[in-house]
Amino acid sequence: MSAPVDLNADLGEGFGRWTLGDDEAMLGIVTSANVACGFHAGDPQILRRVCDQAAERGVSIGAQVGYRDLAGFGRRTIDMDPTELVDEVIYQIGALDGFARVAGTRVAYVKPHGALYNTAATSAATAAAVAEAVRLYDASLPLLGLAGSELLAQAEGAGLTGVAEAFADRAYTRDGLLVSRREAGAVLHDAEEIAARCVQLATQGTVRAVDGSTVSVEASSICVHGDTAGAVAIAEAVRRALQDAGLTLLPFSGSA
Repeated sequence: MSAPVDLNADLGEGFGRWTLGDDEAMLGIVTSANVACGFHAGDPQILRRVCDQAAERGVSIGAQVGYRDLAGFGRRTIDMDPTELVDEVIYQIGALDGFARVAGTRVAYVKPHGALYNTAATSAATAAAVAEAVRLYDASLPLLGLAGSELLAQAEGAGLTGVAEAFADRAYTRDGLLVSRREAGAVLHDAEEIAARCVQLATQGTVRAVDGSTVSVEASSICVHGDTAGAVAIAEAVRRALQDAGLTLLPFSGSA
């Protein structure tokens, strides 16, 4: 029997009067919610609302930490001193954890967002800073990152639990990295194609790269972006396809 699969999404990414995605609908589909912590998106009202709704539905809450870049949605790389980055990651985890606790639960894992995620996938210094922040805040929190990434290596080195994830709706290079969003075809939109791809990821541990090669991607969690056009329909198709393939969907963190 195949191991359970976690389905996660980036949520809480509005700000003030600006709404992005349908958090409530996505929370009825996914098993884990990567919730923005206020640096790349999200404000106190949004964070509290998403935490309340996630707790009501038994969805695991993860702190999605990023660079302090509201204008760029956290997708611009910032050259930061590692010590400063440690402090900013701790700050973000603590902010979200406060709202999670008010909702009767807690932050169950940490995942970087956007440019921080991509940088930590290849930069040992950035990955080590993120891992150190998690270790200092709560060493029992798993760190979710790209399968085969430097972030997961640094997590292991820091004594943390590293959890590998794959992406339902992002194109891969032959090296197992994500194709830059600046390139055409970096984000996939066909729900049925994405669903079939996720079944392959979950059952075979492989994905087809943009050059046609087959890449090994062993992951315990699959991410469907909440801000992708048609995100709810895509997430529904992925969940249905995984269940039709006989797979059980459960939060990888074991906590909600």
